[in-house]
Amino acid sequence: MKQILKHSFEAVSLLATNNGTLEVTIIPAFNQPDWVIPSSLILSVDEYNERTSSYRWQQQEVVVFHLLQPNESPNKIIVLEGNTSEHRLALQTAGELSSLQVRISDVKDIDVSKSFNETSINKTAIPLNENVMLSYLFQTITIDDKVYLVPDLDKIVHQLVDLAD
Repeated sequence: MKQILKHSFEAVSLLATNNGTLEVTIIPAFNQPDWVIPSSLILSVDEYNERTSSYRWQQQEVVVFHLLQPNESPNKIIVLEGNTSEHRLALQTAGELSSLQVRISDVKDIDVSKSFNETSINKTAIPLNENVMLSYLFQTITIDDKVYLVPDLDKIVHQLVDLAD
């Protein structure tokens, strides 16, 4: 009998039992499509007005990824669950979050827009950079004809944690 390999992250477990829906949160992002994150990954949304590279959340230092331009003032920090407690991630942004209940069949994969794909960068070869969207892009999607970015959260947190060590 062939052994079934378990993935480190089972996205299917985030689906609700009612009609294959997923509760997602839309997070505003500067100079790129807004991010879409499964709501179940959000541990905390806190008001926070200082730009920071790490955030103290429940006696733990969490690395921070910025979704705004360098001179823009943040007003929120969103703490996301990771594969381990050391691999939790915080996102810093400005603006309002919104929630959606989406059916998986309503989420359409699309190619990266030409305006966001001006260079032919090999995604796997470039280092993580908050200013280079392709370095953390997992997929661009549409929901109700609006473009969103699905980030590669594992890649972001692993590179930020490795940099902090």
